[in-house]
This record gives sequence, C-alpha cells and structure tokens, in this order.
Amino acid sequence: MQSTPVNDVRLDEPILVVNDLTVSRSDKVVLKDVNLKVCKGEFVGLVGPNGSGKSTLLLSILGVLKIQKGSVKIYGQQPFSRASIGRVGWVSQAASNLPRDVRITVRELVRLGTLNGKNMFSWADNGRRERVNKAIKMVGLEDVENVDVSRLSGGQRQRAVIARALATEADFILLDEPLVGMDREARNSLLRLLDQLCHDSDKTILMVSHDLTAIRQTAHRMIFLEEKIRYDGPTEDFPDLESLAGLRGITHVHDEEHVHKHTNKMEVE
Repeated sequence: MQSTPVNDVRLDEPILVVNDLTVSRSDKVVLKDVNLKVCKGEFVGLVGPNGSGKSTLLLSILGVLKIQKGSVKIYGQQPFSRASIGRVGWVSQAASNLPRDVRITVRELVRLGTLNGKNMFSWADNGRRERVNKAIKMVGLEDVENVDVSRLSGGQRQRAVIARALATEADFILLDEPLVGMDREARNSLLRLLDQLCHDSDKTILMVSHDLTAIRQTAHRMIFLEEKIRYDGPTEDFPDLESLAGLRGITHVHDEEHVHKHTNKMEVE
C-alpha cells in the first residue's frame, strides 16, 4: 500500500536528497559530486577542515548559492518551494551575534520566527503566540523570555535563535557552527537540547561543527566533507585520525625506514 502524500511529499521519502552536487565559488570548485540523504529524526553532524565546503553545502541546500551540476531536493521539491516553506529552520554562524545597541527581548526575537510574507502586516494572532510560547519552552528560556537578548550568555543566545527557528514550526533545522564561543557547560547544554529535539519533538538536524569531539558524543551520524564526502556513516564507526588522514589522501612525511632509524637512535640514547 502506498504512503499518503502530505503537501505532495511522500511520507517514506527522505527529507533531504542531494545528488551529484557540484558548486564553484570565485571560479574554484568547492563541492564536487556530493551525494547524501537525510531522513526524518536524524541528527547528522557535518565536519571537515576549514575551506572544505561545509557552509557552502548548507547554503546550497537552502537555495542561496547557484549550483553548477546536480540537484537538491527538500521534501521532494526544490529549495524555497511551497512544500518546504516554514518547514526548514536556518541558524547561521552570526545569528546570535546581535549588535549590543539592538534592544530586543527573547520573546520578541522568537516572535520574528512566526513572520512571513502573508502575515507580516496582519494584527491577527493566528496561533502565533502559542507557537512562540511552545518554542521558548522547548529551549528552556521561560525564565528569561522578557530579558534583552544582549544580556544573555552565549549559550542562552544560541538557544534563543534556535527557538526563533522552531517558531516557524520547522521540522528540519540546519545549524552552522552553533558551538563557537561557548564554554563547556553551555556547549553540553545545547547539545543535550538538540538531542532532545530529535528524540522528543521529532525534529531533524543537520549541524556543521569544527568540534569533532562534541559531534562524536552527540550526532547519530557523521559526514566528513572535503570537497567530496570522505565518510558518511554511524558516529561509532567514524575513523580514527590515522584512517581519516588516509581518507583525505594525507601520507606520513616519514617513511618506515626513517621512523625505524629514529626509534633505534632513541633506544640507544
């Protein structure tokens, strides 16, 4: 029996499908023949060195960058299609770095997530207040909902911008380096929140991070990207540093004979 379509999207289809994606920036190929799928409820960690194409991949998924070859489908449709409106939340690197002179409370910031082209000039509530309340509760900021965002800690600001994405009722959330600048306690707290959103709220998360250790402790699945996808699989099977170097094509600078001689010299001394 076939699945019932929802907004023209089959229930058994992956949320995200990227096929043979190639993207150039400033006449340089940044992504080449990238293929991946993300299914509902997954927490996927996207890692790789600086300049490996992680942010480029996210921007391509969002439809911000022009692709030279391949395709991106979200909920079975092109990015920015009607089927994905309001269902995709985006938290950029700079999302929580609001200017100090901007006076906006947590509640006001989260409410911005409920705005769209249809209701921007409407005074009708249409469930927006309830969505804001729910998003603030999901990220655990009820106690500071009327506090200016500028007075919050780094971890609290990150939670606030995630709440803004949740207020859109997004099911698929993309985050670009949300752990940058956080102390250990705030980082652990945010990672627990993201895990809970997957398990308890049925959200799907694709998160870019340089913090390999944090990702390995949290994500269900890891993707190592460096122009191409070098690894895509369960977190527990992510390769060790030596194997990872091999996947990246990095060879040891010393041959075995040199290493052997150096070791014997140390033993003699």
